[in-house]
Amino acid sequence: MEEHGEDVCCGESDKKKPWYRTGLFFIVCLTLVSLAASFLFPAMEGFRRIFWEYVRIMFWPILAGFFVGGLIDHYVPKEYISKHLAVPKKRTIFYSVGFGFLMSACCHGILAISMEIHKKGASGPAVVSFLLASPWANLPITILLFGFFGVKAFLIVSGALLVALVTGFSLQGLDSLGWIEKNPHSVVVDPGFSIRSDVASRLRDHDWTHESFRHAVRGIWKGMTSLAAMVLPWVLIGVLLAGLVSTLVPGHIFHQYFGPTLLGLLVTMGVATLLEVCSEGTSPLAFTIYQQTGAFGNAFAFLMGGVVTDVTEIGLVWKNLGPRTALWMLAISLPQVVLLGWIFNKL
Repeated sequence: MEEHGEDVCCGESDKKKPWYRTGLFFIVCLTLVSLAASFLFPAMEGFRRIFWEYVRIMFWPILAGFFVGGLIDHYVPKEYISKHLAVPKKRTIFYSVGFGFLMSACCHGILAISMEIHKKGASGPAVVSFLLASPWANLPITILLFGFFGVKAFLIVSGALLVALVTGFSLQGLDSLGWIEKNPHSVVVDPGFSIRSDVASRLRDHDWTHESFRHAVRGIWKGMTSLAAMVLPWVLIGVLLAGLVSTLVPGHIFHQYFGPTLLGLLVTMGVATLLEVCSEGTSPLAFTIYQQTGAFGNAFAFLMGGVVTDVTEIGLVWKNLGPRTALWMLAISLPQVVLLGWIFNKL
């Protein structure tokens, strides 16, 4: 059962350039310069510590996301994804949100997987719903949130699912009007096509040899490196911004403006936009905000803001799904998060 992953992706333009002219190389150089500056200027010393702490938190989730993406790239035909995640029906959004809930990966791992299913044919609304639902409504994080917030965690999970569903359905409506970009990777699937029968056929005809195993490893690695070229530049940009903000902005500023007001809610989301922390790492930060301010809505907005407004997510959606999809995603989901955060602060 093999499907050779196509090389068509948003990093394709970079692949045509020499390695020293790619976006990834530029961002890596900028990162190295920032790290070097942290040894020369005492004010930047905290940047180095925060940077490596983010790397420690994010490394394994991102690697897991790349691996799953590589498996999808090599083994999953476009027809499988298009059959369930490309058709303009309401069930497509429910499938996407359901898959996101079952994924055991944090936001950074989900980024790689979501870009891979888009490359395999999933529609823009389906990818956005999957991306919005995964980090805060997946099973491991649900358990973690209940450990921090108790029964109130139900509001966070329900709110995340609600935002994912409403945004997905809204984008489907915009898609039908031609207001967002179509996925050029989607394929038309015969209504009678059976994924189960196709999998059985591929397994039956597969050549189980040492050479086929090596071929699979090469194919998975190729898919992983393709995803890395696509995702890593945006992750590094987010980490750089997060490290600089955390280092240069005094901590008392955060505490002063994080109160349970509309301004505090907006400031919280602004910080979440720049902080590039994995969902497991953001959960304690959100709980700290709740403990110090009593603003549960701000904690919810902080968690959701890391998905809805984070520069990495917006950048990847803009580059891969299209600028109109990215802007509409922000325009539809952001008011929902602010409204739910305001309501939760009033409870």
